[in-house]
Amino acid sequence: MEKRDTWSSQLTYVLAVAGATVGFGATWRFPYLVGQNGGGAYVLVFCIAMIVIGIPMILVENAIGRRLGKNAVDAFSGKWRVVGWMGLVGAFGIMAYYMVIGGWVLNYIWAVLTGSLDLGTPVTAAQTAVFYEKNIIDAPLAITIMTFVFVAVNFVILIRGAVVGIERAAKFLMPLLFLLMIGMVLRNLTLDGVVEGVKFYLTPDFSKINSKLFVDVLGQVFFALSLGFGVMITLSSFVKKDENLVSTAVITGVLNTVIAVVAGFMIFPSLFTFGVEPTSGPSLVFKSLPIVFSSMSFGGFFAVAFFLLLMIAALTTSLPIYEVIITVLEEKFAIGRKKAIALVLGVIFVLGNIPSLMATNVLKDVLIFGKNIFDAYDAISATIFFVLTSLFCAIYVGWVLKDEAKREILLGAPGNEKFVNVWFFYVRYVIPFVILVVFVSSFYDNFLK
Repeated sequence: MEKRDTWSSQLTYVLAVAGATVGFGATWRFPYLVGQNGGGAYVLVFCIAMIVIGIPMILVENAIGRRLGKNAVDAFSGKWRVVGWMGLVGAFGIMAYYMVIGGWVLNYIWAVLTGSLDLGTPVTAAQTAVFYEKNIIDAPLAITIMTFVFVAVNFVILIRGAVVGIERAAKFLMPLLFLLMIGMVLRNLTLDGVVEGVKFYLTPDFSKINSKLFVDVLGQVFFALSLGFGVMITLSSFVKKDENLVSTAVITGVLNTVIAVVAGFMIFPSLFTFGVEPTSGPSLVFKSLPIVFSSMSFGGFFAVAFFLLLMIAALTTSLPIYEVIITVLEEKFAIGRKKAIALVLGVIFVLGNIPSLMATNVLKDVLIFGKNIFDAYDAISATIFFVLTSLFCAIYVGWVLKDEAKREILLGAPGNEKFVNVWFFYVRYVIPFVILVVFVSSFYDNFLK
C-alpha cells in the first residue's frame, strides 16, 4: 500500500482542524441559536460544554484515527466498522444541505456586487424578506448554479491531495478568515448599540436555562467540532505518532470556542443598533443583517466582506468533510483519487444538493418525517447519526480499546498519565450517559413531539 502523507507540522494540523470546525457552525448556526435562546445564558453553557464534552470527545476521535492511520471506516476493528459507516452517512447528510447554504451565500455576494441587492440606502425587514423569498426560496436555477460553483472550488482544492490540498488551503484561508472577523468586530464595536448588544450577548439570564437550551448547546458542540461524522478521525489519521494529541485537542476546543464567541460580536451590536430582532432563527444572517449593512456607511463593502467570511468558513469545513468519504473510496475500494473526488462530489450534488435546494420550491410537497428535504437531511444527520456515532466512538474507546487508547494518547504526550486516566474514566462512564440523554431529547423533539 502507498505510504500515507502526514501533516507537515502541528501548526498546519491545528489550522486544518480549526478550518474543519470553524464553518457555518460558528458563523451562521451559533449566532442564531444564541438569539433564539436568550443570549448570555446560551453562551455561558456553550463555553462550559465545549470544555467538559467537546475537548474529551476530540481526544476520543483522535485516538481512534491516529491508532491505525486509516480511513474513517477501517479505523475501527471488526464489527465496529459499522460505526465508521454511520459516520459516512452523517457526512453525506450534512454535505447534502451544507453546500446549498454555500450557494445561498454566493448568491448574496453576487446580488450585492451587481446591485440587485442595493445596500446603498436603508432597506426594511419587508424588503429583505421579499429578496430572500425571491432569490433563495424560489430560485432553484440560480442556487443550482451557485452551489455548483462552490462544489467546483472544492474539487479544484481536493484534487491536490488529502493533506496538501487541505493544508495549503488552511494556511491561506484561516489567517484571512481571522483578519476578516477582526475587521467586522472592530466595525461593530464602534456602533451606537454596542453596549446593549454586548449586554444581551454576554449577560446570562439564568431563567433562560432549560432542557431545550442544553439540547441545543450539546447539539451545537457536536456540529461545531465536526464530531460524529468522521472528520476528526480522518484528519488525525494523518498525524505523526510523536505529535501531542492532548495539546492539539485543547487548542482546537479553545480556538473553536473563542471564534464562535467572537462571531457573536460581529452580529449582536449591529442588531441592537438598528433595532433588528435577534430571534429570527436560521435566516438571521440572510434576512436581518442586510438591514444592518444598508444602514451603515460603506454597507455594501461590509456586506460583501461578511458573506465572503461565511464563504471561507464554509470552504475550510467542506473540504475535510468531503475528504472523509473520498479517503474511504481510495483506501477501501482502491479507486483513484480523481475518480473518487468526482464520484463523491457528483453523487452528493445530484442526490443531496439538488433535492435540498429544491426543498422549498419544486419539491416543497415532498416531506420526510413532516420536514422538507433540506430540514430532513439536517435533522436526520445531526439528531441521529452525529450523536449515535459519537456515542459509539466513546464506548469503543472506553470499553474496547481501553488501555490501547490511553497508550495512543500518551505517545506524543508523555507525563500526562494523570490527565489521561481522568479523561479515560470520564469517557467511559460520564460522556456516554450525557450523549444518550441528548440523543433521546433531540429525537423526541424532532420526530415524536
